[in-house]
Amino acid sequence: MAVSVIPGRTAVVSLAATAVVILAALLLGLPATLAMRATFAGLAAIVAAALWDYRASVIAWHRSPPVVTRRLPAAFAIGVERPVRVCIDTEGPDSWRCSLYDHTDSTVQTTGLPMQLTLTAGTRLETSYSALPTRRGEVTFAPTDVRVRSKWGFCELLERLGTTDVRRVYPDFAQVARYAWLAGDRRLQEIGIKTYQQRGQGTDFKQLTEYRRGDPVRHIDWRATLRAGKPIVREFQDERDQCVMLLVDCGRRMRADDRHDGIGTSHFDQVLNAVMLLSYVALKQGDAVGALTFGTPAGQGRTFAPRKGSHALNALMAELSSVEPTLTHPDYVAAAQDLLRRQTKRALVIVITNFRDEDSTELGHALRLLRSRHLVLLASLRERIVGELIAQPMTGGDAPIEVASAHLYEQSRRDAFNRLATRAGTMVDAEPERLGIEIVNRYHAMKRAGLI
Repeated sequence: MAVSVIPGRTAVVSLAATAVVILAALLLGLPATLAMRATFAGLAAIVAAALWDYRASVIAWHRSPPVVTRRLPAAFAIGVERPVRVCIDTEGPDSWRCSLYDHTDSTVQTTGLPMQLTLTAGTRLETSYSALPTRRGEVTFAPTDVRVRSKWGFCELLERLGTTDVRRVYPDFAQVARYAWLAGDRRLQEIGIKTYQQRGQGTDFKQLTEYRRGDPVRHIDWRATLRAGKPIVREFQDERDQCVMLLVDCGRRMRADDRHDGIGTSHFDQVLNAVMLLSYVALKQGDAVGALTFGTPAGQGRTFAPRKGSHALNALMAELSSVEPTLTHPDYVAAAQDLLRRQTKRALVIVITNFRDEDSTELGHALRLLRSRHLVLLASLRERIVGELIAQPMTGGDAPIEVASAHLYEQSRRDAFNRLATRAGTMVDAEPERLGIEIVNRYHAMKRAGLI
C-alpha cells in the first residue's frame, strides 16, 4: 500500500547542520576536494538514516494503525456551533506524535483544527473540536487526515483514518425549542406569542368542568348541574383535525439578506424558521400540516402532503432542509392552481413571500383563486433596511433623499399590500426575525375566532 510522505524536521535540521559544517570547514581552509567528499558522505548518511526510518515507521504503522472514531450529533442546525468528538484507539505497541485534521464539509467552519496529538501505545485518546454549519442540506465528513511523525523524525507519513459520515443541517430549531419550553412554563409572552383563555372557546367539546366566574351561562349543562348539585359547564376547545398548507416562495427575492452577522440570517432561512415554528404549533393543536414550494425551475419544486403528529415536523424539515432560493421569478398564479389541484379539502393556506407593489396584480389574482376554496393568510417579509433608512438622522448630504425615498417605497408597498387584504385581515407583514411569531399569533386568532 502506497504511503504519501513529506520530509520531517529531523531531515531538514540534519541537512542544514551538514551545510553549516561544510561551509565553516571551507572558510577555515579545508580543500574543496575533501569538502566535497565530506558532503557526499554526510548526505549518504542522512539518506540512509531517512530510508531506514521511513521503512521501520511504515511497517510499524501498518502493523497496527490507530482506529479513529468520530462521534457526531444526530443532526446540525445552521449557524449553531456543535462539538464533534474524536476518539483514537492506539492498540499497537508503538506510540506516535501526529497532527490530526478532520476532513469536514467545505460548508462547515471548524474551530480547534488541526490538533497536535501524542498517541500512547495501548490507550484511548478522546478529543474534540467545534463545527459550525453555514448552509442547510447534507454535509459530509470524510476520513480524517493524519500527519504522523516517523520514529526518528526524518519524515512524516500522510494517512487517512476513519470513515465517511453524512449528516443533515436543518434550519435553526432553537425558536421551536424555546417555544416548547415557554409553553410548558406558560411564559409565551416573553417571545411575543399572544395567549388566549381557551376555556369556552371553539366549537369542539372537550369536557365538563365546574363553573367559574366569567364562564358563559349558555354553556351550563343543566343535567350535570342537577346531578352534581353545583353549576357545571361544558368546556370547549379549538377545532381540531383541520389542515394547514404552507405555500412557500423560493424565488429570487428570498435570496436577500439585510443583516451583517452572516450565517443563517437570509430571508429564506428566516422563512424556514417560521415554517418550523408554525408547524410545531399547528401539530400540537391536532391539525395536519403540508407544504408546497414555488418560484423554482420546472420540476424542482417540493411537495409535502399534509400529515399529523409530532413525527410530521421531522419529515417536513427533512423535505425542506436542502431547499435553496433560486434566481427564478415566482409564478403566483401557477402556484395557486397547483395547490388547488392537490388540496381539494378546505384548508388554511399560508402564502409566504416577499411582496413588492409590482406584484399586486398577479398576486391578487392568485389569492382570489385560493380564496374560492380555502381560507388564505398572506405573510410577507419586510426588509429591515427600509426601517433603518427611515429612522436615520438627517445629518449627511444624502440622508434627506434616502429618508424620503424609503418613505415613498414603504408607502407604495403598504398601500398595495393593504389592497390585497380581506375584511378578515388575513395578512401578516413582518420583518424576517418576527415572521414566525406574527404568523403563530394570527393562527391562534383564527382558531379562536372559529375561522378554521
